[in-house]
Amino acid sequence: MTGREQARERERAQEPGRAPGRARGREAELYAVAGAVPDPELPVLTLAELGVLRAVRLTADGGAEVELTPTYTGCPAVETMADDITAALRGAGVPRVAVRTVLTPPWSTDDITDTGRRKLRAAGIAPPRPGGLLTLAIHCPRCDAVDTPVLSRFSGTACMELRRCAACREPFDHMKEI
Repeated sequence: MTGREQARERERAQEPGRAPGRARGREAELYAVAGAVPDPELPVLTLAELGVLRAVRLTADGGAEVELTPTYTGCPAVETMADDITAALRGAGVPRVAVRTVLTPPWSTDDITDTGRRKLRAAGIAPPRPGGLLTLAIHCPRCDAVDTPVLSRFSGTACMELRRCAACREPFDHMKEI
C-alpha cells in the first residue's frame, strides 16, 4: 500500500465507527479518540490527519496499545504526543495505555490526509507537494500565486521553511516534503 493509499485509509478511519484495517467497535472508537488529539507543533491538525497515528489495539486486560510514527527520528514532540494520547484514552475509560514508537514504515508527508492538507492551507501554511514532487511550484496559501521564494530553509519547526509571496508580499510557512 502506498503512502497516499495509507493516508486515504486513515482519513476514512476518521469517519464514525471506522479505523484502519479491520478494526471495528471499541478499537475504532479508541482510534477516533486518539486520532482527534491535536499535534503539539501544528495544532491545526490532528494526529490522524498528520498521519502519525498508526494503530490502536485493545489488550486482553482492557488496556490499549498505540503505535505512533514520528515525522522524523528525534522529533521532540513524540513524548508530548504520547502523553496527550494517553490522557485522551484514559479519559475515554481505558485504564492502561502503552504508546510505542514505530519507525517502519517511516512517516512521509504523503501520509497527511486530504483533510489535513486543506486545514494547513486554511491556516496559512502551504502543504507539502504530494509524492514529494519537487518540480511543482509552491503556491501561496493566501492568493495562490506561484512566485514564492524561500526566505529561510527553517521556520518554526524543523519540518517547515519560510517563504514570501511575490504577489501579495505575505510571508508564510511551507511544510517540507519528506
